[in-house]
Amino acid sequence: MFRRLFGKFSKDMGFDLGTANTLVYIKDKGIVINEPSIVAINNRTDQILAVGEEARQMTGKAPSYISVVRPMVAGIISDFEVTEKMIKHFIDRVHKENFSLVPRPRVVIGIPLDVTEVERKAVEDATMGAGASEVHLIEQPVAAAIGARLPIQEPSGNMIIEFGGGTTEIAVISLGGVVTFTSIKNGGLKLDQDIIQYVRENFNLLLGERTAEELKITLGNVHHDSELADRKARGRDLYTGLPREITVNSGQVREAIIKNIRLLIESVRDTLEKTPPELVAEIYQKGIVLSGGGALLRGLDKLIAGELKIPVHITDDPLTSVVRGTGMVLEDLDNLKDLLLPPANDIIG
Repeated sequence: MFRRLFGKFSKDMGFDLGTANTLVYIKDKGIVINEPSIVAINNRTDQILAVGEEARQMTGKAPSYISVVRPMVAGIISDFEVTEKMIKHFIDRVHKENFSLVPRPRVVIGIPLDVTEVERKAVEDATMGAGASEVHLIEQPVAAAIGARLPIQEPSGNMIIEFGGGTTEIAVISLGGVVTFTSIKNGGLKLDQDIIQYVRENFNLLLGERTAEELKITLGNVHHDSELADRKARGRDLYTGLPREITVNSGQVREAIIKNIRLLIESVRDTLEKTPPELVAEIYQKGIVLSGGGALLRGLDKLIAGELKIPVHITDDPLTSVVRGTGMVLEDLDNLKDLLLPPANDIIG
C-alpha cells in the first residue's frame, strides 16, 4: 500500500545501465541523465565520494585509499553494493527537485541477451534495493530496435548491432522476439585497451584510459577515406619513467583497433548464417541497423556494408537508442509488456 502511495509521487524511469555509461529516461520528459558508469569510493570509510562524470574526473588521479571503479562489466553487475548505490544516486537525483520523500518509481532496464537468471535477478534486486517499486527487464537489442523505431512486432526480419561499451550484441528480431543473436565481449572499452597496447608496443609509452578514449573519439576510424589530423598524446615513458609526448595519426589508431572490428564483422556473418533464409532475404533488402556508441566509429558502416554486401544504416543518435527504447516501453507499458522479460524470481523460484 505504501509503495503504491509513494509511487504516485515518483517519476517512472528507463535505464540503460551500461558498462561505460548510464542513461536515464523520465516518462513524459525524455533523457535527463547521461553519465559514465563510474563510482569513486573512500575505502577507509566505505563511503561513495562521487558518481558519474565527477568520478570519471578522478580516474587515474586518486590516492590509494580511493577506488574509482566501474561496477558494471560487460553489462553485468560485478559489484552488487556499488551498483545499488549508483542506481540509488540517479533515482534520488531525478527526484531531488520534486516532492518525493521516498521515491518509488517503476523502472525499465535494458540487459544483455546472454545473462544468466542469477545475473538478471541481481539487476532486479539491486534496482529494488535502490528504491524502485517495480522493475521490468528488456533485452538491450530489443530496446535499441524500439528506440530506432524498427517494426519489430511485425513478421519481418530486423537486424540490429548494438555496439556498446562492454559488449556488442548482434540480433535478428521478428514478431517481438529475438530469433538469432551473437553476443561478444568486444565493445568500446576494448578498443581503448587496444590503443593503449598499440602505443605501449610501438612507442614504449604508457597511456591512461582517458587519453586512449580521447584518441579513439578524435582519431578512431576503420576506413581509409577517414584520414584525420594528427593528435598529441602524453603518457609515461616505460624506460625512463618520465612524462613524454608523442604524435598519433588516424592510420595508427585504425591499425590498433582493426583486429577487433574484423572479429565483430565475423560475428555478424555468423549470426546471418544462423538466421532463417526468409528473414535473411528481408535483411538483405532492408539493411542492418547500427546503434550504440561504437556506431559513431568513422567508416564502420561502410566497412560492414562492403564486407557483407548488405546496406548498413546508423540510427539517429545511436548513443541513446537503448534508453529511448526503455522510455518508449514506459510510455506504453500496457501494449508493449509482451516485449519484457519475465521476472527472474518467477524462473528461479
